[in-house]
Amino acid sequence: MNEDKLITAKEIADKYHLSYQIVNRYTDAGLLSVVIKKGNIRFYNRMQVKRRLKQISDLIREGYSLVLIRKKLVGI
Repeated sequence: MNEDKLITAKEIADKYHLSYQIVNRYTDAGLLSVVIKKGNIRFYNRMQVKRRLKQISDLIREGYSLVLIRKKLVGI
């Protein structure tokens, strides 16, 4: 995968004004998928992250909890 299409967890937090803990929580819940892990650094697909964070944001605005968002988006 092309390096410029990847984004780290820290870059996600900075770019989307989220805490690093929220990025971890979304990853642990299966809402964000790690593409590659090098050492302690996780890389995500930039476009998938953008799309998924928009979906999550919209559902939060509609009043969904993280558990319901996970069920709706991941099916778990």
